[in-house]
Amino acid sequence: MYKQNALIFLLILALFLGGTVEISEGSKIIGIILLLLALLAISRIRLAGSDNNFTSGNKIIMFIGVGIVISDIIYNFSSNSKLGTIDIMTFLFGLSLITFGFSNNELRRMGTFTAYMSATFLILFIILFSLFAHLNINFTHMFDHYFVLLPVVSILHILHIPVEIISTETIRMTGVEEMSVVIGGPCSGLYSMFMLIGIIVGYTRMERFELRQVYMMLFITVVVAYISNIFRVTTLYAVGYFYGSDAMMFVHTHMGWIIFTVVAGILLYILNEMSMR
Repeated sequence: MYKQNALIFLLILALFLGGTVEISEGSKIIGIILLLLALLAISRIRLAGSDNNFTSGNKIIMFIGVGIVISDIIYNFSSNSKLGTIDIMTFLFGLSLITFGFSNNELRRMGTFTAYMSATFLILFIILFSLFAHLNINFTHMFDHYFVLLPVVSILHILHIPVEIISTETIRMTGVEEMSVVIGGPCSGLYSMFMLIGIIVGYTRMERFELRQVYMMLFITVVVAYISNIFRVTTLYAVGYFYGSDAMMFVHTHMGWIIFTVVAGILLYILNEMSMR
């Protein structure tokens, strides 16, 4: 039952991510439909019986989760900011901790899985974005330039699409229209990589995988996430070159969360097969 719920949760996460992206950047109608489908998927989660190991300490964790959720909501309303990936992961982490206050064993297992996943994302974000920036380590800029921009430009040249690098994270190309495109922040693919790593950590923690298997799956995840992002960015630039900026932004809005869902589904399938063996 847990494996089935994990797959349903993946679908819920994908629909929720897609819905928030569509509402903020694409079609509000499509976004609302995706969020409604996420609610429908939530209703499909099957819950088992109660857990006899439930203690008062679980309620303390639950109250911490409530505080995180309320703080995240207050911050977004007070700053009038758009709902982003960081907000989603923070909100999800708080909700995951809240499930620790319930006696239902299956619900708490799902909460533990999502807590590991969202916590892994937030820890990686704090280290590689916030801490490194505070220490004046330009990790994200270097990653964007050497591991995303340069490989993508090389592929575009192979495809006979002329592009010119004009700065660390920016290229210029002239197709149906002249445009400058910046690679940076979420477009680097690091956010999706963090989430996929979080899924691996959460799943392997729940199923008690051997350490060797965990390292192998983490390596596979990083490689697959990286290649998927190179494919995504290359496709975006090719679409922009042949069809213009409007078409490129349309693909940008929809393509990211769809690729994430497909890749995450494949990785969970591999994990499921490994756990069955």
